[in-house]
Amino acid sequence: MPIASINPATGEKLKEFSPFDGAEIEKRLARAEQAFREYRRTNSTERSELLHAVAELLFQEKKSFAETITLEMGKLFHDSVAEIEKCARGCRFYAENGARFLEQEPAQTDAAESYVEYQPLGPVLAIMPWNFPFWQVFRFAAPALMAGNVGLLKHASNVPQCALAIENIFCRAGFEDGVFQTLMIEPEQVEKVIVDARVKAVTLTGSENAGSAVASAAAREIKKSVLELGGNDAFIVMSSAEFGRTLSTAVKARIINTGQSCIAAKRFIIADQIYEHFLEQFVDRMRTLRLGDPMDPETDLGPLATEQILQGVHDQVEKSIAAGAKLLTGGNRVQGPGFFYEPTVLVDVPKDSPAYREEVFGPIAAVFRVGDVHEAINLANDTIFGLGASAWTSDRKEQKLFASELDAGMVFINAMVASDPRLPFGGVKRSGFGRELGAAGIREFTNTKTIWIS
Repeated sequence: MPIASINPATGEKLKEFSPFDGAEIEKRLARAEQAFREYRRTNSTERSELLHAVAELLFQEKKSFAETITLEMGKLFHDSVAEIEKCARGCRFYAENGARFLEQEPAQTDAAESYVEYQPLGPVLAIMPWNFPFWQVFRFAAPALMAGNVGLLKHASNVPQCALAIENIFCRAGFEDGVFQTLMIEPEQVEKVIVDARVKAVTLTGSENAGSAVASAAAREIKKSVLELGGNDAFIVMSSAEFGRTLSTAVKARIINTGQSCIAAKRFIIADQIYEHFLEQFVDRMRTLRLGDPMDPETDLGPLATEQILQGVHDQVEKSIAAGAKLLTGGNRVQGPGFFYEPTVLVDVPKDSPAYREEVFGPIAAVFRVGDVHEAINLANDTIFGLGASAWTSDRKEQKLFASELDAGMVFINAMVASDPRLPFGGVKRSGFGRELGAAGIREFTNTKTIWIS
């Protein structure tokens, strides 16, 4: 893909950028190395003040930044505003708590003094996706910079203006030159940066294939990596669930960000006793969603981010139907300009079909019927992914069973899966490894150093 802004609502190319050549990449890497030598010696109070300044800029100019998000990847404008606000909260969270997470930890040993401390690693390369073009970056950058690292951002090729805006925010907030830089590079240039000795670690949010390639390159150089990859999250509804709230949340959980979220609910697993009623209401709600201009506050569902994503989603739907899935609503691209796809519901989905096995990154819901809690857990776990899961029940025994038996990095009971700076975020199986956010997230890119003084 060229490095270009294309408005998903219209298909219009807004701006195109030339990738950095080798000389510019070298200049940026040298700058990052030099910046780290100085920035690592700043104290937690200084870093906290800088992150508070970033948060203030985000809040002050949230509508302008939100417009950039909406124009580049099609997110509903009010959701873009909420994304910017979340970035600001994330910065403030680490500004206020980062020093505590990184405090020296005394240990009782045979030494006169012994303790553990957390020290920064150096320049960290972040390979980030387009679907939350600010939040994905800030949930890496806030803890990494608070820990004393410096950041190098390789953003998705379809959100270059977001990437440049983020670099500019850190600069305007007072961070020294080189502490956070955007690299305008193409995919084939990424491995050269990963293996460069000045880069000490890498984090990626993206697809399985991208994660495998990045982790392999990092492993060959014995470098730390954190991967947040795909998800095929289950949304389980048992008969004791509060029906109205559960139904409303189910629709929201599937169409959030037009379904383009790794933690969006994708497989809806419904108890037999309420299956027919739930399915009827769910289909009606999906069918009546309003598609349109993402800047219009009345719009429920915006466009998919790119033509390629649109075609990929449609191929997955068609292959699933060909394999035996039954289409209840949707299933087509919306005719006209832009990359719009109808909200779609599939049932009787075969195990060998894309809607069962793959992550579908669009407003496509696969609905399944189960007889009891054990069947629900077995079906939810029947996936190569293990990012999040949401289970809805008023039964305390079922709640405990879901919490312990679902194979996922995050289990939400009577709530939809979401990221929160206060809690670790990440998955198991082919959803990746390592954690973002929380205390775990800030420690991922530190040297956990043991100190022993006799």
